[in-house]
Amino acid sequence: DGAGGAGRPVRARLLGRPAVFLSGPAAVGFVYDESHVRRAGALPGPVLDTLFGRGAVHTLDGEPHRVRKSLFTGMLMDAEAVEALTATVLRRWREAAARWPDGGRVVLFDEVAEVLAGAVCEWAGLPHAGRAAARTARDCVAMVDGFAAVGPRHWRARRARARQERVLARTVERARAKGARGELLERVAFHRDADGQLLDARTAAVELLNIVRPTVAVAWFVTFGAHALHRDPELRAELRAAEGPAYETAFAHEVRRFYPFAPFAGGLAAADLTWHGELIEKDSLVLLDLFGQNHDPALWHEPFRFDPGRFLGRRPGRDELVPQGGGDVHRGHRCPGEDITVRVLAALCTELARTEYEVPQEQDLRIPLHRIPTLPRSGFVIALASGAGAGAGNAGAQAAVHTAAGVAPRGG
Repeated sequence: DGAGGAGRPVRARLLGRPAVFLSGPAAVGFVYDESHVRRAGALPGPVLDTLFGRGAVHTLDGEPHRVRKSLFTGMLMDAEAVEALTATVLRRWREAAARWPDGGRVVLFDEVAEVLAGAVCEWAGLPHAGRAAARTARDCVAMVDGFAAVGPRHWRARRARARQERVLARTVERARAKGARGELLERVAFHRDADGQLLDARTAAVELLNIVRPTVAVAWFVTFGAHALHRDPELRAELRAAEGPAYETAFAHEVRRFYPFAPFAGGLAAADLTWHGELIEKDSLVLLDLFGQNHDPALWHEPFRFDPGRFLGRRPGRDELVPQGGGDVHRGHRCPGEDITVRVLAALCTELARTEYEVPQEQDLRIPLHRIPTLPRSGFVIALASGAGAGAGNAGAQAAVHTAAGVAPRGG
């Protein structure tokens, strides 16, 4: 019962700690106020050792956080830099699609992840090409896939992070020895924290991964976008025919709202707090229900209907659409790569809409909500139509043939 932030907290236990779940725009402001909720000590070791990394910006508060965060906002929110990365993604996507055999099948999720890994490494000045880029893609996918798991998925994630941190720490050391400061790599390598000191090489590697890994994670959203286009061919036609960025941006926002990705965000109560008359004890986990807010009927008309039109002609409110967190991106813990996510997602979904491919029937497109993170079980297999290439379609082109039955994302 989030209802725009007016609902009572939902109490539970998570990782052995008492936890309260809040929802709604008012809850966003509450959770992202550092006097209420702190991040230091909030993230459990298994999450740090897989998803974020020890010493990452996500673990800081106050001035140390703002100084470290400025490194990311300066690099990831520059409009020219975002467009440069998007152009690199599209070039690599078209090169990859040109290598697909006519009528051959590929797993879309895997292909997009590798394209994104190669593109972000090139853009950042990281010497990861060919097989190294493919390894980076697999490792970043493993980190995201295993952070909330137990057993083999989790241990794969740990090994992947350790491997990438070692590689990138050596890359940072070489960049410092060379002394150049132009590439994004060098900007991280020569960043000075609030204490005036350079990051140690391993922490610099952690923060480089916190640029590369979230970019690769856009593959989840692109696969969800393909799922939406498959379920409703009219959306495909509208995206093909769109002129300018308005509709493709609205489509990207709706993918991020509609489909499940991160379930919650939060931290530890900095003191005894009161939320709508109820006590939240100090050191309790305070979690913002991201999926619940993005499907709250008090905020969204027919929230379980996929409708890009709800974002046409308007930007979503800062604390309204929160798939990547809320609050002020410069001073708080909202993801600074949100502009990249929206732009790259919009561009790749438009490429998909303009590409002739089939969706084979013999695959499982259900999206299980008990799995974090989730994805169509088959990874979304496509077969490129004979003679077609990425972007080969146009606004007037005939819609691609889709043969599999549409499956709602709430399926088992």
